[in-house]
Amino acid sequence: MLSERFSEYRIMWVMVLFDLPTETKKDRKASAEFRKRLIGDGFSMFQFSIYIRHCASIENAEVHIRRVKAILPEYGKVCIMYPSSV
Repeated sequence: MLSERFSEYRIMWVMVLFDLPTETKKDRKASAEFRKRLIGDGFSMFQFSIYIRHCASIENAEVHIRRVKAILPEYGKVCIMYPSSV
């Protein structure tokens, strides 16, 4: 019974991996802005192009995944990793 109650509140991590161009001044600005906005949303740098965020529930993870999708830069590759149940 107790495990059923907690199964809806799974603690998880959301990981954002990216490879963004930095060849021009505009590219570097977009890359820096993306990083800044990730940090502003509570993500922490794990490596230079990998940011992670702890989420208290699936619903919380969904909110942050939507926020990342809303700030995707025009160019480059971005991957969002999260548990498959989200």
